[in-house]
Amino acid sequence: MPHKFNEDRRHKIPRQKFKVTNWAAYNESLRRRGDLTVWISDEVLCLWSASRRTSRGGQPKYSDLAITMCLTLRIAFGLPLRQTQGLMRSVVMLMGVDIAVPDFSTLSRRSTGLTLPPLRRQAASNREPAHLVMDSTGLKVFGEGEWLENKHKIKMKRKRWRKLHLGLDLVSGDIICSQLTTDDVGDPTALPDLLDQIQTPVSRFLADGAYDGAPTREFLAERLGEIVEVVIPPPRTAVSSPQSGQSPTVRDRHIAEINTKGRIAWQKSTGYNQRSRIETQMGRWKTVIGQKLRARAFPNQKTEVKIGVRVLNRMTKLGRPEFRRVA
Repeated sequence: MPHKFNEDRRHKIPRQKFKVTNWAAYNESLRRRGDLTVWISDEVLCLWSASRRTSRGGQPKYSDLAITMCLTLRIAFGLPLRQTQGLMRSVVMLMGVDIAVPDFSTLSRRSTGLTLPPLRRQAASNREPAHLVMDSTGLKVFGEGEWLENKHKIKMKRKRWRKLHLGLDLVSGDIICSQLTTDDVGDPTALPDLLDQIQTPVSRFLADGAYDGAPTREFLAERLGEIVEVVIPPPRTAVSSPQSGQSPTVRDRHIAEINTKGRIAWQKSTGYNQRSRIETQMGRWKTVIGQKLRARAFPNQKTEVKIGVRVLNRMTKLGRPEFRRVA
């Protein structure tokens, strides 16, 4: 963002101030995030038992929807699997319904390869093309930790990080694609799988300099169409292509604008400053969901991330703050 290029004179850039204009409605939405009726509905209880399978093998007792709801409670309230079983058992008793509650080992086993419905945008923004902004962050996994390694000079047995890739729609505020990879997978490598999850037209794509490169831009034009607006900042050492004088590319035009007007003016004219919203979403993930993955197996960790995305989208659907700049 701008202060990275003006670190020595950051004090000269005044800090913007905003005021929430719908504080009453937003305050109520924050309360509803802890309401059990938001996460548990009668429709789920009606579909609690699994449908009878026609192929050979054991008969599942609980449906995927039932397992998903229990794991959703676990992610939303930050509970271990045993406490999740206890919470669900108390909810069933208070509601007075006659259903069995899956135990913690069943939840752990069924979370491997759990089938989840595709992500959907909010109904009010289905007609508008998505403005997609991408970024990634690191999540810790179960292990001894850096302190033990530095203290006792032991070698870590597990990978300490997973890489979480998220795609945020600036129009609806929903996360419309997500992917969990190992820490050695780059952002452009995970991009095809992320775009496969998007079921709506995309008119704008924003990302940081990690996505800069001809292969990524050509892939975006092929997958999203030539009319999509791609805003990726070129590095400081970027040079124009040889054909920039006759047929400049979008990257060539960005480089020329940065050289003539400066990077700050380029960020404002292209709307690259809106990429800060995905940074806010990453901070929101680590505040609400957590900085560490609870599952130990990689397939279970992928399921945990998918459910975490749905938890954040449900909270967004309850209500978002509306801001007005005051200074």
